[in-house]
Amino acid sequence: MPNPKKIPAEDLRHVEIQDMVAEGKCLVRHNNLVIFVSGVAPGDVVDLRITKSKKSYLEAEPVFFHKYSDLRVEPFCQHFGTCGGCKWQHLGYETQLLYKQQQVNDTLQRIGKVELPEIQPIMGSKETTYYRNKLEYTFSYQGWLTSEQIKDETKQYDRRVLGYHLPGRFDKIIDIEHCWLQPDPSNQIRLAFRDYARENNLRFGNLFKHTGLLRTLTIRTAKSTGELMVVAMFYRQHQLIPVILDYLLEQFPGVTSMNYVLNDKGNDSLDGLEVICHHGLPYIHEEMEGLRFRVGPKSFYQTNSEQAYELYKVAREFAGLTGQELVYDLYTGAGTIANFVARQAREVIGVEYVEQAIEDAKLNSEINGVQNTKFYAGDMKDVLTKDFTAEHGRPDVIITDPPRAGMHVDVVNRLIELRAPRVVYVSCNPATQARDLELLADTYRVTRVQPVDMFPHTHHVENVVLLELK
Repeated sequence: MPNPKKIPAEDLRHVEIQDMVAEGKCLVRHNNLVIFVSGVAPGDVVDLRITKSKKSYLEAEPVFFHKYSDLRVEPFCQHFGTCGGCKWQHLGYETQLLYKQQQVNDTLQRIGKVELPEIQPIMGSKETTYYRNKLEYTFSYQGWLTSEQIKDETKQYDRRVLGYHLPGRFDKIIDIEHCWLQPDPSNQIRLAFRDYARENNLRFGNLFKHTGLLRTLTIRTAKSTGELMVVAMFYRQHQLIPVILDYLLEQFPGVTSMNYVLNDKGNDSLDGLEVICHHGLPYIHEEMEGLRFRVGPKSFYQTNSEQAYELYKVAREFAGLTGQELVYDLYTGAGTIANFVARQAREVIGVEYVEQAIEDAKLNSEINGVQNTKFYAGDMKDVLTKDFTAEHGRPDVIITDPPRAGMHVDVVNRLIELRAPRVVYVSCNPATQARDLELLADTYRVTRVQPVDMFPHTHHVENVVLLELK
């Protein structure tokens, strides 16, 4: 790839953006250059500035628009372009679905190189705004100002903020006035907390030195039950903590679980920390098809509850259960899928790395009277051994829902050894899913593919694949 400084300026002017590719970036093939561009849409005509040079391609950003694409729509959020989320707001939702479908198709063919059936049309989300059940905000004593705010000499901006990280910057927080991702009273709670802290001169956190008082605010809303959880994270103990929480409870009596945690670690993770319940119960509930799932401050639950139900129905249908099957549910998390399919199976064995998640899974079975599940915690490649199979039996169906990195190669090899008649592979990253499918190709054939959109206005897409033993 040529040195960006030696590329003639005219090669970066009046460039037409050609296609949408992985990770929400667009592609330009121009004068023997391969350029990936952020913040644009196919059909835009722009001048570019190179931001990064790799061995086989360049990365760039637009500096001037000569023509806007016909695919564009007006973004609805005032923070679009600055906040790191919802980067596809400038595209209509049907266009977003088109490119997500294309992403799944291209990725499985290019990386997986396996024979594919016709890929089913992507299942769009009924809700495209206010669809999340969990958001986390960060306090900062020195919030990020946009270029427009810096230029505005008529207004003084309070740098004490509560909002989101800028893309790729842990230390830069943008103040959020209204977020379109989570239903009310999420926005009101965040603004009330921020304004109360400002008015009472509470110390907003310093993200470099980990000093101050206020660190993060997490809000979980359960549309299915109306229950509402707040988790406030503080750097240290302080006599004003109960005063702050009582103020929020007075303003928002609908909060059913008010919690706080003290954290002076170098990261915001709740791992290893005690979460103290200040009011109500230390959990909320989500409901799905008559099942009730307990969700605590540390629990994992799909953040788009309604679309998660659609995703799980696809997984259950692909599993083809008749009530006689032994099912292995790998990367079971809090056992949501395991408990969801248990009524149609003889037995479900769930395996998960996170011990707390396994405790949640067992509890969720107990709450729902599900007696044909067993759950085990440990590294998947270490748990899923021949001795494990000898004890529990060879599975008729395997459901696997790994993290974005996909399955460890040892786990893939174990699936090949197990030779379960059906494997249902649920993935949040079609690229690593495609890599694993290629490894499984000598033993399994892909018979069904169903993309599911869990996160409107982002490039992320879930994909469910059914593999059947050859």
